[in-house]
Amino acid sequence: MNEVRYYAKLLYELTVQAEKTNKQLVAEAKVLPEFDVMTSMPGIGPLSASERIGEVGDMRRFTNNRKLNAYVGVDLNRYQSGTYTRQDHINKRGDAKARAVRYVVVDSMIKQQAAAPNHIVNYYYRLKKGPHPKPDKVARVACMNKTLKCLLTMVKANQKYDYSYHGLEVQ
Repeated sequence: MNEVRYYAKLLYELTVQAEKTNKQLVAEAKVLPEFDVMTSMPGIGPLSASERIGEVGDMRRFTNNRKLNAYVGVDLNRYQSGTYTRQDHINKRGDAKARAVRYVVVDSMIKQQAAAPNHIVNYYYRLKKGPHPKPDKVARVACMNKTLKCLLTMVKANQKYDYSYHGLEVQ
């Protein structure tokens, strides 16, 4: 019984410490201009935006979205030899934590779709429907790519998310 109390107390202390760390992370990220831009997108909260900034750093250093995708590790890896073509997979050489944060953000966007309209969620359902529906993970990774592209464009232009603005959908 004492062992259970010990571990319960330890778990409580770690939870309190994690909450303090999260609050500190958000407080430090709030002063950055990209924080407001990122949190304007539905499904990205203060903690997700702070983690994103912490993992990637200054997004403006990437000249295009393909380089940002490669840094995160969600770009496609193709293999062809003669007539053989392997199925495309994502290249997981990037930052695993950054990939995990992006996956959670896309999942959050899909779950919170009733709260606010979002181009990423529309894109997800377009991929899932179509004449050749994509599997769930494939559609989510494609949404991760789209989210990174939109965020990079918004951060570079210092422009908040606006659903009515269709310039974010430029291919």
